Amino acid sequence: MKLTPHEFRSWQGRAITLLGMSGVGKTRLALLLRRHHWFHYSGDYRIGTRYMGEAILDNIKLQAMQVPFLRELLRSDAIHISNNITVDNLKPLSSFLGKLGNPELGGLGLAEFKRRQRLHHQAEVAAMLDVPDFIRKARDIYGYDHFVNDAGGSLSELDEPQVMETLARHTLILYIRATEEDEQELIRRAEADPKPLYFREEFLDEQLAAYLDEKGLPYAALIEPDDFVRWVFPRLFYSRLPRYQALADRYGYTIDSAQLARVRDEADFLELVEQAIAAAQ
Repeated sequence: MKLTPHEFRSWQGRAITLLGMSGVGKTRLALLLRRHHWFHYSGDYRIGTRYMGEAILDNIKLQAMQVPFLRELLRSDAIHISNNITVDNLKPLSSFLGKLGNPELGGLGLAEFKRRQRLHHQAEVAAMLDVPDFIRKARDIYGYDHFVNDAGGSLSELDEPQVMETLARHTLILYIRATEEDEQELIRRAEADPKPLYFREEFLDEQLAAYLDEKGLPYAALIEPDDFVRWVFPRLFYSRLPRYQALADRYGYTIDSAQLARVRDEADFLELVEQAIAAAQ
């Protein structure tokens, strides 16, 4: 939603969606606001628990069934496997998404990788469309005054107009744009510790073809999974920047990661948002 500085200042029951790459400070800010009576809605947590919990568990069980000792215990219902995903530990979701490449090196075949990507896309769309209902629940059931939607870094990749229109009707969209210094730090982290990523299928097909050509590989099953993530992350990162900015320009406001890093409490944050609204006008 678009507001004047005065409207934002007097807004009762604020609801804000944080938009930006993973690592720019969205979750740190959401956790800070939790201490000031804001309801923290984690999009990734909702995806991993409500919409992909069964698929995540099935994948864990599939791996466990490869171990003879565990297979017999599972088949006889002697043991129980649960998904202990939390807002602070989303590794079960990340592990399910996986990395493309050689199965002998822990990678996924292209067809299975794309299947999981499609599941994640469907789940993220559904999780974002749940936001209005959770704003109501946060107020009516849990008694929270304000609401912060800690959206995943892939929100700009969904290409589902209904998602952004719904979020813009019910929340103020705030894009956290990485500074040039932070951009390089995020890329350095991805190179040091490559993690599973979500891709638009068109982008994936284009980049996969370029990678295979550059490396002289005939097909995806020969890819070293971590090497592909290191290679593709900067390309994914820079492809997302104009998409984030276009969403912010149309639906909301922009701050940068250096400004956010100086936020120490709720008052600092509200002042920063008010400045962003004023600057946009």
